[in-house]
Amino acid sequence: MLDLDGVDRPLPVGWGPDRALIPFTSRYRCNEVSVANIKSQKKRNLTNAKAAERNKAVKSELKTRMKNARASIGTPENTEDVRLAVKRIDMAAAKGIIHPNTAARRKSRLMKKVNAAG
Repeated sequence: MLDLDGVDRPLPVGWGPDRALIPFTSRYRCNEVSVANIKSQKKRNLTNAKAAERNKAVKSELKTRMKNARASIGTPENTEDVRLAVKRIDMAAAKGIIHPNTAARRKSRLMKKVNAAG
């Protein structure tokens, strides 16, 4: 391709013929339908999609419970909100949705904030 000064140079990596940057796409995309040929792999893809949806719901609820517990620090309903948040953290760790060390860290940070507030 001719450069601005009229010299024919190869394009930089990632540049298209019209000098527009071509976005690099990942080999592994989140919401892409699989094109597996093997029957067991097709079944596995469906199972994985279902599990991902369940995990997403659990993580979302976990974030909500943590947010509610942090927001209610210093109010009478704080003990109940903290109890529910810790319960959800423990359940997520037991199901393998989050790592046990992550669960321990999140509970520790939450309790540290609650105790600091008095």
